[in-house]
Amino acid sequence: MAIPDYQSLMLPLLRLAGDGQEHSLRETIGSLAESYGLTDEERSQLLPSGGQTVFANRVSWACSYLKRAGLLMATRRGYYRITERGRQVLHENPSKVDVAFLLRFPEFVEFRSRSRPRPDETREADNDATQTPEEVIEAAYQALRQDLANELLQTIKERSPAFFERLVVDLLVRMGYGGTRQDAGEAIGRSGDGGIDGIIKEDRLGLDVIYVQAKRWENVVGRPEIQKFVGALQGQRARKGIFITTSTFSQEALDYAARVEIKIVLVDGQTLAQLMIDHNVGVTPLAVYELKRVDSDYFLEE
Repeated sequence: MAIPDYQSLMLPLLRLAGDGQEHSLRETIGSLAESYGLTDEERSQLLPSGGQTVFANRVSWACSYLKRAGLLMATRRGYYRITERGRQVLHENPSKVDVAFLLRFPEFVEFRSRSRPRPDETREADNDATQTPEEVIEAAYQALRQDLANELLQTIKERSPAFFERLVVDLLVRMGYGGTRQDAGEAIGRSGDGGIDGIIKEDRLGLDVIYVQAKRWENVVGRPEIQKFVGALQGQRARKGIFITTSTFSQEALDYAARVEIKIVLVDGQTLAQLMIDHNVGVTPLAVYELKRVDSDYFLEE
């Protein structure tokens, strides 16, 4: 089954707290995952940032919203207990508890008015939301990043092969390969030799070398091109190679590269663009946002 959204988790969480005992959020996450029959894969699925699992994030926000509405109360860090208001809600035996339901409580309305300052947002929009705030932010970030990657790739394809070679040099050096920029530029910039466009140092000390093939192509790179590259590497008695293209690789090419003894890394256009974004090559940071949370330890009194 799919991982339930945070609004669907509110009522089960409230019912779990209905025994009046103090519960830990960690225990709650495990109990709810068990009750929903989530697989290990679903339990371990991470947010795009990798900082938290999707399910834990959704349970945390369900708990947070119930606290904002006064149905739960924090007892200590990571622990909560049901309130009298929460007991009254359970006594009503509602079919569901969601954002629309919580809007009956003035504390929650005030909270929403502070966190949603735009007057054009309606209750219907709130009620339809299934993503937590972090999920909304990360989804928007991933969409912006993908748009940027697509724009980068299109821009690269409009430039000359010589420019593409310089771009590859800049990226590899930024990633820590090639020694100095000058060393890497001299190695990559020379004409191809039997399917090899250049040689770079694997590290700044030059303990090993990596052979590079850079192809600014539109067509899919097939197995014959990879075989040619492998043959060139074998001719040089090389052990490692990187094949970078603005295009994609066929499945046959990927399978062949995975089987050969020589270590070959295939970098397609999308991967290239993502690496450029990660290492700030050809892009300029526009803004940086930090997500913060209350440090409960700071507020503990002796």
